[in-house]
Amino acid sequence: MKIGVYVGSFDPFHKGHENIIYHLLNKKYVDKVVIIPTLSYWDKNIKTSLEDRINMIKNIEDSNIEVNTSLNAYEYTYEIMDELKRQHPEDNLYLIIGGDSLINFNKWKKVDNILENNILVIPRNNIDTNKYINEFKEKEKFIVVSDFYQDVSSTMIREKLLSKDYNNLDKYINKEILNYIKNNNLYTS
Repeated sequence: MKIGVYVGSFDPFHKGHENIIYHLLNKKYVDKVVIIPTLSYWDKNIKTSLEDRINMIKNIEDSNIEVNTSLNAYEYTYEIMDELKRQHPEDNLYLIIGGDSLINFNKWKKVDNILENNILVIPRNNIDTNKYINEFKEKEKFIVVSDFYQDVSSTMIREKLLSKDYNNLDKYINKEILNYIKNNNLYTS
């Protein structure tokens, strides 16, 4: 089985994330996607709790989409990938990243461990993905999802939520998640 591993803060989880997941599943890049929301590491200023982010994501969970709640405390992506490899020794893992992540990918902790898996790269922000992929001897591990492009920014969505600007947010966030945000008074400061 080909398992896509989607790691991030998902603050908030939005239609851009959903579109990526469904595209990868529908086009058979992967057979299943495991979503792993992380705690607040590095310079991320996460506005909602891990529990709330998990609850928002669970709206799309189905037989091909799993929201993982056991690997969230791992600080580094290689730790998540190593643990999933132990749990799924017969399966092929595909880390899902945005093209903008390639800019500093060579600086990720134990990137060589990560590159024991395949990397699905989602084009973003007109980043020249090949320029960064060519820096690696394991070029064949990178699969650019060239039949998909969407540039939705979590930062822009957070700014709208924080300013209580709900106009046109239904373009970016599904109704259930937007209701969850409102009902739980998220993004209030």
